[in-house]
Amino acid sequence: MVDKKKRYFPNLNGIRAIAASLVVFHHLEQAKHALGIANVYDVPIIQHAGRLGVGLFFVLSGFLITYLLLEERGRFGNVDAKKFYLRRVFRIWPIYFLIIGLSFFVFPHIPAFDYPGIEEKLTVNLPERLTLLLLVLPNFAFVLYDLPYWCAQTWSIGVEEQFYYLWPWLIKYPKKRIPILIFFLLLTAGLLYFGLEMVDPSQETRESMITTFLGQFRIQTMALGGLCAWLVYHDKWKFLNFIFRKDVQVIAYVILLVLFFSGVHFFGFLEVYALFFAFFVLNVSCNPNTIVHLGHPVMDHLGKISYGLYIYHVAVIVLIINLFEMYAPGWRDAGYQVVLYVLSFIGSVAVATFSFNYIEKPLLAYKDRKFGR
Repeated sequence: MVDKKKRYFPNLNGIRAIAASLVVFHHLEQAKHALGIANVYDVPIIQHAGRLGVGLFFVLSGFLITYLLLEERGRFGNVDAKKFYLRRVFRIWPIYFLIIGLSFFVFPHIPAFDYPGIEEKLTVNLPERLTLLLLVLPNFAFVLYDLPYWCAQTWSIGVEEQFYYLWPWLIKYPKKRIPILIFFLLLTAGLLYFGLEMVDPSQETRESMITTFLGQFRIQTMALGGLCAWLVYHDKWKFLNFIFRKDVQVIAYVILLVLFFSGVHFFGFLEVYALFFAFFVLNVSCNPNTIVHLGHPVMDHLGKISYGLYIYHVAVIVLIINLFEMYAPGWRDAGYQVVLYVLSFIGSVAVATFSFNYIEKPLLAYKDRKFGR
């Protein structure tokens, strides 16, 4: 058994802030497009900014969760699955279910939250949608039935939750990794197959659904973050010292920025961008000589509220756009759209901050009092 002291990773909130901002920016442009508003900042990266932001979240999540699990096993000789899942439930489920409830039972009755094509998603196959959402399978609901725009972003919560269903058991029972992984993959494939049989789409639509599901089911991206945690936990300095070199950092970040702003996108089992994100996470969190520092108080705050920012920002964007439509004729010119960006971001931060202080933190504190840390 390895006895290691708890380790603090700086800059993680800064990484979360960057990832959340990419997603907010992407959805703002996406909502504008759906509402017939010109995308003023029409650059190639807009199309993939949200996907890349989620990818960065996934790598970071895999890194942090894996390190905590390895650390727990090293200190205590085992992984307490009950405590792990309790913390995930108290952290993720409350505002996940809140946005689901608001999207199906509140927003549809408020004109200021109106969004194109919403009626069908609230009436057709409603029991199936809600059942999958209540089972915390929003990625399945998204692929099979689509979701109201206000909560469509929750598909990634489903993918992350399914990673949590798998990962602790791989760490807890390392000698049984293969059968555990096979069981997990068979269960996932079985659920998707059953869902497709229920929907019974055309062959072309079925293939499209499967492709979309596989494109979103980025367990390998989180596993890459887990590999990074393994390297750090086991002090693989021969490799780490190389990627921590300043010249290597400069070269990697230049390539990343060129790819990012050119809008180049890669498809495949292991996304090329995820490799850069893994490099980024390792350097800013573990390298004392990192050339990127994200410790600013603003970044720290945005990182702390990033989960709420991710959950609520779509509804805030739709609300602000609709309020502009109602009360500010002629706002669609470029000058007003700058105001739209500012208000959307500030509004999303305000709602997420309120949620963090009055919903998320109190529930986690209750969990710690009731069940321990």
